[in-house]
Amino acid sequence: MERSTSDDDGVTAEPRVLRRDEWDDWYGTLIRAFSGVPEPAEELALYRELTQVDRSIGVWEGEGGGGGEGGACVGTAGAFAFRMTVPGGTPVPAAGVTMVSVAATHRRRGVLTSMMRRQLDDVRAWGEPLAVLTASEPAIYGRFGYGAATFALNAEIDTSRVRLSVPAGTDDVRLRYEAPADVLDACEEVYARLVPGRPGMLARRPGWERLALLDPESGRDGASPLQCVLARRDGEVTGYARFRVRPAWGSEGPKGTVVLEDLAGLDPATEAALWRFLFGVDLTSTLAVRGRPVDEAWQYQVSDVRRCRPELRDALYVRLVDVGAALAARTYQAPVDVVFEVQDAFCPWNAGRWRLSGDAKGASCERTSDAADLALSVRELGSAYLGGVSLGALGAAGRVREVRSGALAAASVGFGSDVAPWLPHGF
Repeated sequence: MERSTSDDDGVTAEPRVLRRDEWDDWYGTLIRAFSGVPEPAEELALYRELTQVDRSIGVWEGEGGGGGEGGACVGTAGAFAFRMTVPGGTPVPAAGVTMVSVAATHRRRGVLTSMMRRQLDDVRAWGEPLAVLTASEPAIYGRFGYGAATFALNAEIDTSRVRLSVPAGTDDVRLRYEAPADVLDACEEVYARLVPGRPGMLARRPGWERLALLDPESGRDGASPLQCVLARRDGEVTGYARFRVRPAWGSEGPKGTVVLEDLAGLDPATEAALWRFLFGVDLTSTLAVRGRPVDEAWQYQVSDVRRCRPELRDALYVRLVDVGAALAARTYQAPVDVVFEVQDAFCPWNAGRWRLSGDAKGASCERTSDAADLALSVRELGSAYLGGVSLGALGAAGRVREVRSGALAAASVGFGSDVAPWLPHGF
């Protein structure tokens, strides 16, 4: 549930930490910045509970322009304490930047810049080497050092025309309808087992599992209440799918839509069984898919990918708050020994030369006076960090400069990931 709006120069008041008794006004400022449509009560209550007040800031402007007691809230920003999987499978502390907004009356006065400055200083003080967000307006965050690092796949699959081939063992998987709330713990166990295997996935803190059960009628767009199918193999829960069905009828008969909310499987057969089920739901002819991994296997099992209408969208943006600690926290699929000349005007403690040495077993990244091999900004490092964006492609785009011949190709291979990074849900 990332929220953001923009501003420019001329700070009106300094950001300060939110107090619990200010949450309603603070969150109200956020909602107003995003059109002012009230959220359903259950969603509002969950985000009130999930908000980490001591990691949330705002700008208040009272009469006379000073911040402090009793002033009007004109800017909001939060940062959840997450642990995010990076290449190598290790969860790394990451600040999940969220709930960012600036009142329309206070744009172009430096409110956003002041909050980003305070927030990144705080993240550094908390010892978290990464900050991550999803951007409602991607153009805003590049100037603060965030780079697009993961992408997500959307699709509208014509299940009346597209057929799915499945791997051996799929018929051994048994599916059963379950009430979503009744099997939440079992689904979370599946999710937790998948987290180490894919960069970008978040180890969920207590309470976040309830996000998947939010089911207000106002958000269904004519579809059914949330449904769930649980997959079992040899008596063990191996996956699940949560979805809704939107009924529709035409002169030729039923043409409903299955709206997939979430799907996870511990093995290829389980995933295939769940997708096959979704393709075959009675009285439907479309499967609407949102926010899936870009390398998901179903794309290579369908009979006609064109009739799936795939669409790629940017998802997670990554910002290296501590270049040395962040680059040392992941592994590299091929040996790397490279000196980066890093530009970072917003967090100048990152600027300068860093020698990264690493392989599939681990890495180190230290300050150096050695000559640079590659020159780039912290934004490009953020894009490449999870292995889903190629340093070579960024070089071809003119965003990475090769100083030593051959350095770019070698580093690009090392930074890659066999598994595409993926953000499983917003925040």
